[in-house]
Amino acid sequence: MRTSHSIQKDLDRVRNKILKINEIFFSIQGESTKTGLPTIFIRLTGCPLRCVYCDTEYAFHEGEKMSIDDILHKIAGFRTRHVTVTGGEPLAQKACIDLLGLLCDEGYLVSLETSGAVDISTVDERVSRIVDIKTPGSGEVNKNKFGNLKYITPHDQIKFVICDRMDYLWAKDKLKEFQLNEHCEVLFSPSHGVMNAVKLADWILEDHLPVRFQIQLHKYLWGDVPGK
Repeated sequence: MRTSHSIQKDLDRVRNKILKINEIFFSIQGESTKTGLPTIFIRLTGCPLRCVYCDTEYAFHEGEKMSIDDILHKIAGFRTRHVTVTGGEPLAQKACIDLLGLLCDEGYLVSLETSGAVDISTVDERVSRIVDIKTPGSGEVNKNKFGNLKYITPHDQIKFVICDRMDYLWAKDKLKEFQLNEHCEVLFSPSHGVMNAVKLADWILEDHLPVRFQIQLHKYLWGDVPGK
């Protein structure tokens, strides 16, 4: 039987794990079903993808090493329980799994923004996983890990970023092929500055798609300012 001392040692070991963090900031959630809520963002450094519309290229390499314990202390001063772990691709760093679990243990309402190109099966079930499916217009359609779909629960969300009509038709086919809306909420988002948002909204209405249309609210508030 494990003693309280051994359990504490394991916890200390996990809290001392190191992650490379690009930025931690407090802002308004601009996407997902939590749009508009004051949220703490923890952006991890690094991403194996290079989507053509990426708006966080500064997160590919820049960042500082922090222990999970340091991260928890830094966010403790923000008066919200909503936390989003994002990137880059946060799951590219193995210790992200431990960070997500400890955030949940601390009572935070945690969401994870992930590219869909990395295995999500080990993510804590308390986390709301916002999983991208990359369209042809992203330039990274071949990186989709469709095996992730078997782990999706109603607690999660699937997101398509739409660049043009071809992307829309492709996403509509995937919606039907995998019956995605029967598993969780599905988000269709126009690629900011590329896809006309009104056109996308019209297409969704014309086809009666069972999806949530969304725009990147933070882009309309602050543009491309990092940390917003």
